[in-house]
Amino acid sequence: MSQRIKGLVVVDVQNDFVDSAGSLYVKGAEDVIDAINERVLNAFNSGDLVVYTQDWHPEITPHFEKDGGIWPVHCVGNTWGAELYPRLEVVQDAELVRKGIDGEDGYSGFSVRNTETGAEHDTQLETLLHSRDVTDLTVVGIATDYCVKETVLDALSRGFNATVVRSCMRGVDIFTGDSEDAITKMENSGATVLDA
Repeated sequence: MSQRIKGLVVVDVQNDFVDSAGSLYVKGAEDVIDAINERVLNAFNSGDLVVYTQDWHPEITPHFEKDGGIWPVHCVGNTWGAELYPRLEVVQDAELVRKGIDGEDGYSGFSVRNTETGAEHDTQLETLLHSRDVTDLTVVGIATDYCVKETVLDALSRGFNATVVRSCMRGVDIFTGDSEDAITKMENSGATVLDA
């Protein structure tokens, strides 16, 4: 039996999503930081790969409502809103994957989509995981019903085992039940769902 190599993907724990002053604040996001930090430190101390993803948008992008999209301006590269939340534990030699850099929709940590042509291309996340022979991923972060869900579904479609942790994520919940629906979809697609 081949050895299972673990990795932790921390999705979009950024000021605009976690801080109440952020432009796309996710209610209760700050309440999961301690649980995420515990996962981060456990993974780091076990020698697992820890990767952080960040939305990193240009000032003008079809992703934003003002430019034809659905979201308020958020996580513009090199601004306070795009920075990792200061209370998040960022381990030494952490790997960072930025998405949406060229104005794409960047929900998944693995891929981005051109909003005009629909064409998708990969971020460096999969290459990074394969370079460390990672087979099993735990995915935590913000937001359950968007970037966490899409990252997990992409991971599963690419052959990784994926686990999500309820205590380590929060959802936008534009519609009541969106986060629960997302968790059900992840589980039905093959992800393991843990409460804590």
